[in-house]
Amino acid sequence: MYHLSPEEKARGVIACSAGNHAQGVALSARKMGIRATIVMPRATPDIKVRSVRRLGAEVVLYGADFDEAKRECARLAAEQSLTNIPPFDDPYVIAGQGTVGVEILRQCPMDAQLEVIFCAVGGGGLIAGIASYVKRILPHVKIIGVETYDANAMYQSLEAGERVEIDEVGLFADGTAVRQVGRETFRLCKELLDGVDVFEDTRSIVEPSGALSLAGAKKWLSEQDDVNPNGAYVAILSGANMNFDRLRFVAERAEIGEQREALISAIIPERPGSFLQLHQAIDPRQITEFSYRYSDPDRAYIFSSFTVTDHEKDLGEIFAVLQAQGMQGLDITHDEMAKSHARFLIGGRSQVPNERLYRFVFPERPFALKKFLRGIQSEWNISLFHYRNNGGDYGHILVGIQVLPEQYERFEQFLSRLNYPYVEETDNIVYQQFLR
Repeated sequence: MYHLSPEEKARGVIACSAGNHAQGVALSARKMGIRATIVMPRATPDIKVRSVRRLGAEVVLYGADFDEAKRECARLAAEQSLTNIPPFDDPYVIAGQGTVGVEILRQCPMDAQLEVIFCAVGGGGLIAGIASYVKRILPHVKIIGVETYDANAMYQSLEAGERVEIDEVGLFADGTAVRQVGRETFRLCKELLDGVDVFEDTRSIVEPSGALSLAGAKKWLSEQDDVNPNGAYVAILSGANMNFDRLRFVAERAEIGEQREALISAIIPERPGSFLQLHQAIDPRQITEFSYRYSDPDRAYIFSSFTVTDHEKDLGEIFAVLQAQGMQGLDITHDEMAKSHARFLIGGRSQVPNERLYRFVFPERPFALKKFLRGIQSEWNISLFHYRNNGGDYGHILVGIQVLPEQYERFEQFLSRLNYPYVEETDNIVYQQFLR
């Protein structure tokens, strides 16, 4: 952007990116006093969108993936006479991203035997820049790219000897979800790369796009017979570390915690067309969960979750539409039992007599669950049970227990001896609607 003419700067710039390039252009534009427009795929995580807007750029969300957004970027550039700042397929951009290679060599100890550098690959700009610099200074160092198995455009292109455009890309690692690599980046990678690792074991990924290089490094090293024990192996990261168990839990709760997802229970007439009416009441919000099982000839009980932008306003609008159509809706977004247990147990109601429902919390340590089960199973019948290990310090259990009225006092004594925090959920409306 420093090389733009005064006329180009006055007209403004536009860029397409689902990753760090968007923030780089936005920051540069703000520093230089240039108007910036950033086109991002609709699937771009909200945290990236907010970061770009916070830097002062206008954000346009368009398309299912990077390549659809790229076409819209080209259209807007032509329509508004904006200068397009490409995310990877440009010599200046490649050189700028290549400064990461400069930093690696400066920070690597002089006595370290640098062997391999692993880098995530999307369009190829970052790895092309790093390879161009490092191979000039230390030609013996191997440069290996890493891609997800469902977004491996560079791997396929190098195998074919020409640029290949893949039909669809996976969006889990959204920052590297590119259908076709750049012309210049492909030319450089074809000449300089020592290989591309397609990473398939997603269970080992600690952060989608940023930690692809770490996953690739671990896989590559495990396959080598002659690894230098004194060698230095560099994985380029751009994210926080997180084990997959916690990542699963965070993924389930993050949107709710950020007030971007709502959970509701809905009671609708058991007749053809009711599901469509409920969907239309929620539309255009994205539905993330929809659970139901036939249990009543007159009414259907629905468990649903969907994205929201303004929690109170969105639910108010939806519930007003439902009420006008003779339906009922209840906000259960902050119901702990609904989030931790009921959403995984939806599938039928039971007429189990004398059932009482409890939610327990206990330290997640060896034999804690066994101790819990032994205590309960000594006298009372378990009629419902749900437990899930989320990799945290505490475990959460939902238990339905059949307790006769004459056993209440003895059961209360048992709960005291168990010495685990608990909440009785027998009167919880989610339990009454979906599980009882």
